Amino acid sequence: MLFVSDAMAAGEAAAAGGMEGFLVQVVPLIVIFAVFWFFLIRPQQKRQKEHAKMCEGLTKGDEVMTMGGISGRIEGVDDQSISLQVAAVDGKPVVIRMQRAAVQMVLPKGSIKF
Repeated sequence: MLFVSDAMAAGEAAAAGGMEGFLVQVVPLIVIFAVFWFFLIRPQQKRQKEHAKMCEGLTKGDEVMTMGGISGRIEGVDDQSISLQVAAVDGKPVVIRMQRAAVQMVLPKGSIKF
Protein backbone atom coordinates (compact mmCIF):
# COMPACT_ATOMS: atom_id res chain seq x y z
CA MET A 1 0.00 0.00 0.00
CA LEU A 2 2.85 2.30 0.64
CA PHE A 3 3.93 2.19 -2.99
CA VAL A 4 0.44 2.85 -4.34
CA SER A 5 0.04 6.08 -2.38
CA ASP A 6 3.49 7.29 -3.59
CA ALA A 7 2.54 6.58 -7.21
CA MET A 8 -0.77 8.39 -6.87
CA ALA A 9 0.96 11.41 -5.35
CA ALA A 10 3.42 11.51 -8.29
CA GLY A 11 0.53 11.27 -10.78
CA GLU A 12 -1.27 14.22 -9.19
CA ALA A 13 1.89 16.34 -9.34
CA ALA A 14 2.33 15.55 -13.04
CA ALA A 15 -1.29 16.41 -13.81
CA ALA A 16 -0.93 19.77 -12.12
CA GLY A 17 1.99 20.84 -14.35
CA GLY A 18 0.47 19.60 -17.64
CA MET A 19 1.52 22.47 -19.91
CA GLU A 20 5.01 22.62 -18.45
CA GLY A 21 5.41 18.87 -18.91
CA PHE A 22 4.24 19.15 -22.50
CA LEU A 23 6.76 21.91 -23.27
CA VAL A 24 9.56 19.99 -21.59
CA GLN A 25 8.83 17.05 -23.91
CA VAL A 26 8.18 18.93 -27.17
CA VAL A 27 10.85 21.68 -27.14
CA PRO A 28 13.81 19.26 -27.25
CA LEU A 29 12.24 17.45 -30.21
CA ILE A 30 11.88 20.73 -32.09
CA VAL A 31 15.49 21.67 -31.29
CA ILE A 32 16.76 18.28 -32.50
CA PHE A 33 14.78 18.62 -35.75
CA ALA A 34 16.20 22.12 -36.31
CA VAL A 35 19.77 20.87 -35.78
CA PHE A 36 19.21 18.00 -38.22
CA TRP A 37 17.74 20.40 -40.76
CA PHE A 38 20.62 22.87 -40.70
CA PHE A 39 23.50 20.39 -40.40
CA LEU A 40 22.30 17.38 -42.42
CA ILE A 41 19.28 17.92 -44.65
CA ARG A 42 20.02 21.39 -46.04
CA PRO A 43 23.66 20.74 -47.05
CA GLN A 44 22.68 17.44 -48.72
CA GLN A 45 19.97 19.17 -50.77
CA LYS A 46 22.51 21.81 -51.83
CA ARG A 47 24.99 19.12 -52.96
CA GLN A 48 22.24 17.34 -54.92
CA LYS A 49 21.31 20.56 -56.74
CA GLU A 50 24.98 21.26 -57.61
CA HIS A 51 25.44 17.69 -58.91
CA ALA A 52 22.27 17.90 -61.03
CA LYS A 53 23.43 21.23 -62.47
CA MET A 54 26.84 19.75 -63.29
CA CYS A 55 25.24 16.71 -64.98
CA GLU A 56 23.01 18.98 -67.09
CA GLY A 57 26.01 21.01 -68.22
CA LEU A 58 28.03 18.07 -69.59
CA THR A 59 29.09 18.55 -73.22
CA LYS A 60 31.15 16.70 -75.79
CA GLY A 61 34.88 17.06 -75.12
CA ASP A 62 34.60 17.45 -71.34
CA GLU A 63 37.00 15.31 -69.32
CA VAL A 64 35.25 13.67 -66.38
CA MET A 65 35.72 11.20 -63.56
CA THR A 66 32.91 8.82 -62.67
CA MET A 67 31.81 7.69 -59.22
CA GLY A 68 33.49 4.36 -59.97
CA GLY A 69 36.85 6.05 -60.56
CA ILE A 70 36.88 5.77 -64.36
CA SER A 71 38.18 8.87 -66.10
CA GLY A 72 37.72 9.70 -69.75
CA ARG A 73 36.62 12.19 -72.39
CA ILE A 74 32.96 12.60 -73.36
CA GLU A 75 32.41 11.63 -77.02
CA GLY A 76 28.62 11.93 -77.12
CA VAL A 77 25.76 13.15 -74.94
CA ASP A 78 22.13 11.97 -74.83
CA ASP A 79 19.27 12.92 -72.51
CA GLN A 80 20.12 10.31 -69.85
CA SER A 81 23.50 8.89 -70.91
CA ILE A 82 26.96 9.78 -72.18
CA SER A 83 29.54 8.03 -74.36
CA LEU A 84 32.90 8.10 -72.61
CA GLN A 85 36.22 7.39 -74.28
CA VAL A 86 38.37 5.69 -71.67
CA ALA A 87 41.35 4.51 -73.74
CA ALA A 88 42.76 4.05 -77.23
CA VAL A 89 43.88 0.62 -78.50
CA ASP A 90 45.83 0.52 -81.79
CA GLY A 91 44.65 4.04 -82.54
CA LYS A 92 40.97 3.10 -82.09
CA PRO A 93 39.01 4.66 -79.19
CA VAL A 94 37.51 2.46 -76.47
CA VAL A 95 34.11 3.99 -75.73
CA ILE A 96 31.68 3.01 -72.96
CA ARG A 97 28.15 4.26 -72.32
CA MET A 98 27.00 5.27 -68.87
CA GLN A 99 24.37 7.37 -67.17
CA ARG A 100 24.95 11.09 -66.71
CA ALA A 101 24.33 10.78 -62.98
CA ALA A 102 27.38 8.49 -62.66
CA VAL A 103 29.70 11.43 -63.34
CA GLN A 104 31.30 12.63 -60.13
CA MET A 105 33.33 15.60 -61.33
CA VAL A 106 34.51 17.46 -64.39
CA LEU A 107 38.30 17.47 -64.69
CA PRO A 108 40.41 20.34 -66.06
CA LYS A 109 41.08 20.20 -69.80
CA GLY A 110 44.23 18.29 -70.75
CA SER A 111 44.35 16.14 -67.62
CA ILE A 112 43.69 12.88 -69.53
CA LYS A 113 46.25 11.52 -71.99
CA PHE A 114 45.43 8.62 -74.35
